Amino acid sequence: MNNFNAKWISNKDFYNLEPIYVFHKDIDKKEINHDDKYKNKHILFRKKVTLDKTENAVVRISADDYYKLYINGKFVTQGPAPAYNFAYYYNEIDVSSYLVKGENTIAVHTYYQGLVNRVWVSCDLRHGFVFDLCVDGKTVTESDESWKCAYHTGYTECGIFGYQTQYAECFNAGASEYGFENCNFDDSEWENAVFKTNCDYTLVPQPTKQLDIYDVKPALVKKTENGYFIDFGFEAVGCLKFNAKGKAGDTVVMHFGEELNPDGTVRWNMRCNCNYEEKFVLSGRETDTLYQYDYKAFRYAELIVPESATVDEDSIVFTVRHNPFTEKKHYTGNNEKLAKIYKLCSDTIKYGVQECFMDCPHREKGQYLGDVTISGLAHMHLTGDPSMVIKALDNFCQSSFICKGIMTVAPSSFMQEIADYSLQFPFQVLEVYKYTRDMDFLKRMYPYVMNVHNYFLAYRRENGLIESVKDKWNLVDWPMDLRDGYDFELPTIIGEGFHNVINGFYLAMQKHIDEIRSILGEAPLDTTEQTEKGYIDMFLDKEQGLFIDSEGSSHASYQSNVLALFADVNVSDEVKASMVKHIENKTLCSGGTYMSFFALYSLKRAGYYDLCEKLICDENAWLAMLSNGATVCHEVWKKEQKWNVSFFHPWSACPIIILD
Repeated sequence: MNNFNAKWISNKDFYNLEPIYVFHKDIDKKEINHDDKYKNKHILFRKKVTLDKTENAVVRISADDYYKLYINGKFVTQGPAPAYNFAYYYNEIDVSSYLVKGENTIAVHTYYQGLVNRVWVSCDLRHGFVFDLCVDGKTVTESDESWKCAYHTGYTECGIFGYQTQYAECFNAGASEYGFENCNFDDSEWENAVFKTNCDYTLVPQPTKQLDIYDVKPALVKKTENGYFIDFGFEAVGCLKFNAKGKAGDTVVMHFGEELNPDGTVRWNMRCNCNYEEKFVLSGRETDTLYQYDYKAFRYAELIVPESATVDEDSIVFTVRHNPFTEKKHYTGNNEKLAKIYKLCSDTIKYGVQECFMDCPHREKGQYLGDVTISGLAHMHLTGDPSMVIKALDNFCQSSFICKGIMTVAPSSFMQEIADYSLQFPFQVLEVYKYTRDMDFLKRMYPYVMNVHNYFLAYRRENGLIESVKDKWNLVDWPMDLRDGYDFELPTIIGEGFHNVINGFYLAMQKHIDEIRSILGEAPLDTTEQTEKGYIDMFLDKEQGLFIDSEGSSHASYQSNVLALFADVNVSDEVKASMVKHIENKTLCSGGTYMSFFALYSLKRAGYYDLCEKLICDENAWLAMLSNGATVCHEVWKKEQKWNVSFFHPWSACPIIILD
């Protein structure tokens, strides 16, 4: 274990469990036998240490699935970012300011979820905790069997959010473990921790910063007939915290949401497939504080308070969390509409990027490869910091042990594959290189770039095009209703026949690889020229001067011409002008917010910057979100366009990359 003297520890239930192998190809469905008794477990660790000095004190810490660290009763940090066990992240934190000379109390709240989802690599029966405290370079305490350990019985579940994404929390302040982080807490009845067996972690330093976590006061707190209505004024990611008192067993019901019902109450049965209702059970003591462990995305909250209980209004805060964010790039034009759109997109990236680039911070919470194309590059451009997007690309390289064509969500225990996203991987690598000019990065990525190229060779036909990529979903655009009548059938397992978008991405990928190879002093691929010829022969309708959707089709969708432009297909200026005019007439709203990136990127590259601004300012695009009260980007242009729409979707923030 790099830089560690410590060993992994767990409790008597988890320490000796044999890990479950959760990985498989998406198309190969797998039943995972996981005992329910091990799910949703909050496991606490405590240790007292006496120090002669506290300067230059550094903690190295990790846990599976997650931890929150307290020193002397004060919250310090949490983590790590999701990771595979063979490259598991640890965090290194300077804790000098939290320590005192003499006795110190270290308390850690770990969590093992046990669900198959996009959030973590969980449901694998790997729970553990590792810790090392060094002062002036000397280890003064580490995780071993002298640590005290107990379950936190104050956390029980009252439902599940999203797609098996997280447990709704019922927090009972009457649990004996309440206040476990405090120095004077009595842990004498706790058991000792146990060294883990079957310990197969390789620890690596997390290459990105710890989350920023801070409290925000509400914009509005209003007393209601049953309790309180709370509006924080903007949507963000985190959890609610407040103080309350009442009789033992009194239960405050909490609702959270992104929008309001017609009667002004919070819509907690949200459109995005999350029913945000949770509970806070009071102890009967003078004051109880709500401690929620997991996070949600919301703007509004309401509290339903029993008559015998009271809530301290002044204590209500939104504990907001996000990746550290300093905006280095700004919109400098004088177009007020673009300025508002830019602010909307910037706030989306600020509050939406957590320890990874997730498609939405409530329904799925997963790092999707396709989102790296948009939210990853937008974050890099906004902050000037490429470390997050480089970490994400490393995560997807790591997923190649499951499939050389890399997975769609990583790292996670949910196996999903989308062909369109894998084909974008070389583009992502190239864009990061162009931004950083880091040749070592490019060399490190290159073998995985070629793995993706080689993976798709299995689907390559004599005409240079790919067909029937059956083990990866062919997405085209999302949601399905915003594909502009794309006339090739797109079942989950694709059928026979050639269709445009997947081949547009395939051609673009080869050109991006050729550019990478040129930078590295390598000869171009011997496949690109044939693919381009096959693409033009198959899909260019010379009478229309447009690209059609599939072999034998006459339908020229917005998406097909966007992808032809993205691939910079070698056609006449007249055809290119026809394609651009087609996209202009269709507008971005002929497709989803996802496809808008490829349209705008390609138009800007071709020199149509004014048209980009015009399309961005369409009243039915981002301005429609703003007119609907959005403070962060929605998943679709208008909320009625998708049955399970997310009101918080960072991939919709592509104007950041386009606007100078």
